[in-house]
Amino acid sequence: MASIKPLGDRVVVKPQPAEEKTASGLFIPDTAKEKPQKGTVIAAGPGRVENGTKIDMTVKAGDVVLYGKYSGTEIQIDNEDLLIMRETDILGIVA
Repeated sequence: MASIKPLGDRVVVKPQPAEEKTASGLFIPDTAKEKPQKGTVIAAGPGRVENGTKIDMTVKAGDVVLYGKYSGTEIQIDNEDLLIMRETDILGIVA
């Protein structure tokens, strides 16, 4: 994969694949699949400066995070779908 370094308080997230079937075993067609809201942080920027104070990032590469359904900008690098979003678009880190 090509290397990408996000700037400021942005992170690069690889979305987890959408569910293929329901808990009862029914397969979900492509047209009915929900957009994933969970993914793995691939890279994180250095943080942001607010009122002259540097604020470090809370997330780091390897963290599994939850984000809003329509958060981020979709990009494709080496035929891999990724999202670039601000750290504030991340709702939480999955423990």
